Amino acid sequence: MKTVGMIRELLQARGLLKEYKGSREDLEKQITWITYDSRTVVPGTLFICKGASFQSRYLEDAAAAGSIAYVSEKQMDEETKTSLPGFLVNDIRETMAVLAAFFFGYEPGKPALTGITGTKGKTTTAWYLKGMLDEWEKECGGKETGLISSVQNYDGRIREDAVMTTPEALILQEHLQAARQEGLLHVTMEVSSQALKYRRVRELKFQVGIFLNISEDHISPQEHVDFEDYFSAKLSMFRQTETACVNMDSAEAERILKAARKADQIVTFGASPKADLRCSRIRTEHGRVHFHVECDRFQEEFSLAMQGAFNVENAMAAITAAYVYGIPVHCMKRALECVQVPGRMETFFSEDGSICGIVDFAHNRLSFEKLFDAVYQEYPEYRRIVCVFGCPGSKAYNRRRELGILAGLFSDQVYLTTDDPSMEEAEDIAEEVRGYVEMVGCACKCIEDREQAIQTAVAECGNEKTLILVLGKGSEKYQKIGGKSYLYPTDSELLGQAIRKRDRRSFSFD
Repeated sequence: MKTVGMIRELLQARGLLKEYKGSREDLEKQITWITYDSRTVVPGTLFICKGASFQSRYLEDAAAAGSIAYVSEKQMDEETKTSLPGFLVNDIRETMAVLAAFFFGYEPGKPALTGITGTKGKTTTAWYLKGMLDEWEKECGGKETGLISSVQNYDGRIREDAVMTTPEALILQEHLQAARQEGLLHVTMEVSSQALKYRRVRELKFQVGIFLNISEDHISPQEHVDFEDYFSAKLSMFRQTETACVNMDSAEAERILKAARKADQIVTFGASPKADLRCSRIRTEHGRVHFHVECDRFQEEFSLAMQGAFNVENAMAAITAAYVYGIPVHCMKRALECVQVPGRMETFFSEDGSICGIVDFAHNRLSFEKLFDAVYQEYPEYRRIVCVFGCPGSKAYNRRRELGILAGLFSDQVYLTTDDPSMEEAEDIAEEVRGYVEMVGCACKCIEDREQAIQTAVAECGNEKTLILVLGKGSEKYQKIGGKSYLYPTDSELLGQAIRKRDRRSFSFD
């Protein structure tokens, strides 16, 4: 049982409480639920007033639905028609993390938690590691392990499409409670820079924390003011990590290693001879990426089911975490040989082989660079490259110049389209990016509707072998337009349909 009085004691102890507005009788009231969404309030709810767009009517709605107290950075009873007792706090974000851990009974290590951060590759690494953990659990007669990623969340009770990379603290702690109660021994999760900056994960302890790589991204007034703010947010994960796994091949590796000293232990990986787990002999044979791994416990050959030699970096990160957990090497190998991540290097071919289409989540400078490098090496017979992508609105403004220039340099034709324009006009974003594409001499068309853009890219291919890259959305099922999310077909669905339509048209012509 949790009461209003217990909340007061907790917030006082953590130095978060500025003032309690309520009676002694209110302190005895039992809290049955906690939320920041007035639509999910039930009798006995502790309601959290958070967010720049918060409106006082949300608190009124919560009170009407049975909320017994609220938490806010400012006094709300003067703005509303309610007389609920309130907790005035000095940091609503940190308060929410503290309350979430308390309400859902967080216990460090139950389940063991792996956090993965970096500019590129978080999702693939998470799926690789989950695959290894699942193989191990299967051998031991255990349960499927948990996952919190930008594609899917699984906590032992529910399996659902993800809405954001790292959920808010309340949702995150609810997932971890479910995983613990269902007997899951491990949960693997992506940790975004926003989750670290805004303290969604503040109360968590990562048994393993992975730092993949770093490059400039998410720079905007709504996200990070500059690269230093972005980088520092990611480095802060080590303050709550037991064993840090660090990529020695990453830019800024020395600085990352210095920050990792906050962890209890450091294990390194990469092609560097100084790494604890070292990869070498990376090659593509018969459509599969192969590589060799050497460490103090084993020397083994690995292969990947997924295309893209850049995925060796993600595989090495997962292998290193599995090494820390003591997973047998045969479980690591088996997982990598079969794991496919939705929306990551998904490949489609036309019946005549003239078109190879690739869907990938690549959406920033580092991922674009690695993807173009991979396709040049792995698909040399497809000399003509067509790229379909867009840039998001209201965030990551640096991507517009960087992605426009990269796509223009390495493509023969670019189709710019919609990708979560948010509060901006998709047409305006595309025209801005178009300037950078054409600046380096590449042909470019702006087609606002994403489905039409993909269909046009496929339809306008001639007989020359062409590689069509559809980038940025991957397996995402939504478009964020004007502050709302709308269901939309995935890039995989759209590209597959467009290629099949072309095949039917070609067959009919013949």
